[in-house]
Amino acid sequence: QVQLVESGGGLVQAGGSLRLSCAASGGTFSPYAMGWFRQARGKEREFVAAIGYGGSRTTYADSVKGRFTISRDNAKNTTYLQMNNLKPEDTAVYYCAKGLLPFTVVPRTGAPDFGSWGQGTQVTVSS
Repeated sequence: QVQLVESGGGLVQAGGSLRLSCAASGGTFSPYAMGWFRQARGKEREFVAAIGYGGSRTTYADSVKGRFTISRDNAKNTTYLQMNNLKPEDTAVYYCAKGLLPFTVVPRTGAPDFGSWGQGTQVTVSS
């Protein structure tokens, strides 16, 4: 059973940057798409970004396009989310997730398409 551990969250001023990391252990990593989701207080969990198993295809929510970049390092079993020009509305708990099916080139964006989840890391953006 894979374990996913997020890190890199914190408090940042609007316009600032953070880099989230998601380290996977206990299972295979490289054949699976990886994704990031977030959940703000009182709101439903929403898709943020995803990357296909080969790393060549990425998908982003419209709200983060041009500001966030997802990447992966299969040698380190780690997925990253570089977040630039952060806004107060980006405040949320960020979760990484592993794709449900292997060899997905074009990553899916729905939570049911992901089978394993991390515990989340808090990102707070002050205005």
